[in-house]
Amino acid sequence: MQRNFFIIAVIFLFLEVYIYQAIRTLTDNFWLRTGYWVFSLAVYGFFAYEVTHFSRADRSMVRAQIMISLFLVFILPKVFVVLFLLIDDIFRTGSYLIGLSKPTEHFFPERRKFLSLVGLGLGGVLSALFIDGITFGRYRHKVRKVKVKLANLPKSFKGYKIIQISDVHSGSFSDPSKLQHAIDLINEQKADLVLFTGDMVNNVADEFKPFIPLFSQITAQDGKLAVLGNHDYGDYVKWDSLGDKKKNLDTLIAYEKQAGFDMLRNEHRIIEKNGEKLYILGVENWGLKPFPQFGRLDDALKGVPESAAKILMSHDPTHFDYVVKMHPGNVHLTLSGHTHGMQFGLDLKNIKWSPVQYRYSKWADLYESEGKMLYVNRGFGVLGYPGRVGVLPEITLFELA
Repeated sequence: MQRNFFIIAVIFLFLEVYIYQAIRTLTDNFWLRTGYWVFSLAVYGFFAYEVTHFSRADRSMVRAQIMISLFLVFILPKVFVVLFLLIDDIFRTGSYLIGLSKPTEHFFPERRKFLSLVGLGLGGVLSALFIDGITFGRYRHKVRKVKVKLANLPKSFKGYKIIQISDVHSGSFSDPSKLQHAIDLINEQKADLVLFTGDMVNNVADEFKPFIPLFSQITAQDGKLAVLGNHDYGDYVKWDSLGDKKKNLDTLIAYEKQAGFDMLRNEHRIIEKNGEKLYILGVENWGLKPFPQFGRLDDALKGVPESAAKILMSHDPTHFDYVVKMHPGNVHLTLSGHTHGMQFGLDLKNIKWSPVQYRYSKWADLYESEGKMLYVNRGFGVLGYPGRVGVLPEITLFELA
């Protein structure tokens, strides 16, 4: 442990030496330089305190949010400064070593000043984006409208509207009232059915308790259905006994029921209109290890005709590729969440990129494979980093055709 802290301290010191060079290049003001060091030491001290006092026994995510926010806002942007100055140093050192120049040649103070200014500027922009993501980004909920053509959809369900929300992570929000606008957005869509695809909490059921009145406001004529996500099982904190852990899960399901959500645990519900039927399937979490694989699609399909129109709620999108799309039960549309779009990236009409795509090939929007469809919702809330940059929180409105 001490060795790891030493290595980290050396890395941070390396960063700060380069940052100080950039500041010294741009200003000779003693108080600015001194103020920077005092501020940096204070931030690093606070960061170290939070890291050393972090424990899995903590039920709250506040400490983890502080650590991640400090890293993203204060430390990561400095890499841009170092990148610009380090490249310049490598270029000059390489030229000297191969004999193209003497140590004093090809050192242009104006170039160094320009690189320092660009590096600090880019770092500052990145810091500002992360701060904006915390302050405003996580509340910029966006309604995404998607038309989906389902095979064998009964005529009575043409134009049927379904809202999907996912990954609320209520423990990441301290004030339920700040999400009132998002609940209002959901109700403005006048959906026939609301589906929630898991992760209502970060760790424990009591996180959701203050949000019950808020989520009770969501209305839909055919009700609200839900499934569990990996965080809902309480796997990321320590429990005194398996009984306590089970009681926590039972409490969460009861809280969601109080908010009007009917929990589907490897089962299905039938929506009926004019004698015609639409089947909504819900499975427990199924993801690649180390995530739990409690989902039982066969159980959810019991009694469901193979030719019937079906929509599956399954929290983790990997379930689609590894099980659902080749399953003989012929599930036409799967709705998932889980990825959050990593809460960071470019999410434009023709350009979509997020670091999460290197872990999940299907991480946002609609995908088709083997004649089956998967939609991955970007998530309603936040986890870890308490903000969103580029990838906004999502409310999905499906219209069936």
